[in-house]
Amino acid sequence: MSQTVQEIRNAIRAATGRFEREFAASFTKEELQAICATLDVAVEEAGRPSTGRMRQQIRAQVGIAESADAADDSTFRKADLQVIAEAVGASADE
Repeated sequence: MSQTVQEIRNAIRAATGRFEREFAASFTKEELQAICATLDVAVEEAGRPSTGRMRQQIRAQVGIAESADAADDSTFRKADLQVIAEAVGASADE
C-alpha cells in the first residue's frame, strides 16, 4: 500500500535530520533549508530565502522543473514529495 503524503513528508524529514511530526503539516522554512542542504542546493538570497523560492530550487534540483525560475513555488504535491524523497534517500515505499 502506498504511503500517505504525511508519511512521505516524515520520511523526508528523517532523511534530512529533522524531527518527524505526529500531525499533518507542510514543511517549515527550517525543514526546507535542511532539504536544500541535503540536496546541495545553493540558496541564492542573503539571510533567509522565501519558502516559495526554496521550493522552486528544490523542484529544479530534483528534476521536477527545468529551472528554478520555471518551477512552481506552491506547496509540494504527493508526486513532488515522492521524487524529493528518492533524491534525499528517504524510504518512501514502506
